[in-house]
Amino acid sequence: MKIAVDGPAGAGKSTISKILAGKLKINYLDTGAMYRAATYLTLVKKIALEDSSAIINAVKDCDIDFIDNEIFLNGNNVSEQIRSPEVNKAVAVISRIPEIRDIMVAKQKKIAEKSSVIMDGRDITTIVMPDADYKFYLDAPIDIRAERRFEELKAKGSLVDMEELKGDIAKRDFEDKNRETGPLVVAGDANVIDTSGLSIDEVTERMLNIIVKKVNRL
Repeated sequence: MKIAVDGPAGAGKSTISKILAGKLKINYLDTGAMYRAATYLTLVKKIALEDSSAIINAVKDCDIDFIDNEIFLNGNNVSEQIRSPEVNKAVAVISRIPEIRDIMVAKQKKIAEKSSVIMDGRDITTIVMPDADYKFYLDAPIDIRAERRFEELKAKGSLVDMEELKGDIAKRDFEDKNRETGPLVVAGDANVIDTSGLSIDEVTERMLNIIVKKVNRL
């Protein structure tokens, strides 16, 4: 079983995909976390964001892996570090480098070939798993997505300005949708779900119903 989930930042992709993976007993891969890990590596190594060659070489030589839904960079658990405001601001710059996307997509495709999996990101339904059994696009207005991210960061002790956060998300949305390689688009055969006004459980249930209905028709 291959499930692909796309959508902008703060739409609930990662949280819901993790829950679905547990309910369906399949592997979960947060592709966005992979790009965040690459961004975190770039910041830790103090590589200038304009130095694409150095970034590519650093990411090419690093090891990124998932263990029990936690992401590891060169053997270290960086699940918390990759969600920092600094990474939030820089991740779009890293993810739009074509060579970085090629490296990540190759890793993601290899994982998808090995077992049943659910992946979420920006180009999963269109580039990474265009032949997925089930495709979903989760969305919500930017105000709601910014509020969710604000509460997430607040719970982790990171205080940020709401308007600045909203500006960062709007900038990320624009860059994701307008990059040349793997832009964020709604796949023609994706099930689009507006998550605003819905709880995590309600969105999960909608997705499960779609999956079950298709299974029953086979």
